[in-house]
Parts: sequence; C-alpha cells; structure tokens
Amino acid sequence: MLHISLTENLEAFVRAKVESGLYSNASEVVREALRLMHARDEADEARHAEFKRAVLHGYEQARRGEFSTRTPEEIARAVEERHNASHA
Repeated sequence: MLHISLTENLEAFVRAKVESGLYSNASEVVREALRLMHARDEADEARHAEFKRAVLHGYEQARRGEFSTRTPEEIARAVEERHNASHA
C-alpha cells in the first residue's frame, strides 16, 4: 500500500471532489488524476515521436538537396495538426 502526503490545497481539492458526489472516496480521485496524468504523458510522448520523425525526414530531405520554403513554425504547426487529426 502507498501512503501519500498532500498540501492543504490539494487535500481540500480532493475532499471537494468527494463531497460533490462524483467520487466515492479520495482514492478514486487520486486514481482518476493519475489516469489523466498517464494519458497526458502518453500524448506528449506521441507528439515527441512524431516531431522526431518529422525532423529526421527533413534531415534526409536536406541531405538530398530538397528544401522547404516553410518556416520552422509552419512545419511545427503542420506536425501538430497531423498529430491532432490522427488522434481525434
């Protein structure tokens, strides 16, 4: 079993969630928070992997003398849009 300590603010937040009736107890609140954190971490890892693939692809294109006229911001935005579309 794991025992954790929370700040007063976090403890009040957990209590409020339980008192709202959305959760039966503090453990459910913490489990939900951890599930959300895990999902966020997985999404961050997927974005990082997609960005890395795009950078490597661009590097290979540059080695072949193929250059884009897009700015780095435009490329990053396109990568993010592709990622969001594939996970919608």
